[in-house]
Amino acid sequence: MKILSALLLLALAVTGCTTKSTARLKEQNAFLAGQNAALQQLQMQAAAHAPGVTIVGAVQNPQVPWVTGLTLAQAIATANYVGADEPSQIIITRNGESAALNAKVLLDGTVIPLEIGDVVELR
Repeated sequence: MKILSALLLLALAVTGCTTKSTARLKEQNAFLAGQNAALQQLQMQAAAHAPGVTIVGAVQNPQVPWVTGLTLAQAIATANYVGADEPSQIIITRNGESAALNAKVLLDGTVIPLEIGDVVELR
């Protein structure tokens, strides 16, 4: 009888952990979906108001006017980053699709071209 009780408790404990991890995964996915929806909405609003690029983060000028050949580094410089620490991650959203970059690519001199309506998030 004790062995059966122990097996039932063990099965319940294992099932509970799986349920918690599944719930946590669903919460994370819902959070990311909401974040992507907000960025898409921001991108559409920015494109409707003025042609350019929107910078989300600790910047003084979140709307960067469009110029031909605008690069990520130029856009961040124009936005005037004022964060206490350097960003560690940059997320570029274009046409509803996001790409995450390590911010160190800017220090390496990598040129990343932007397009009208892009939303750049500095984290």
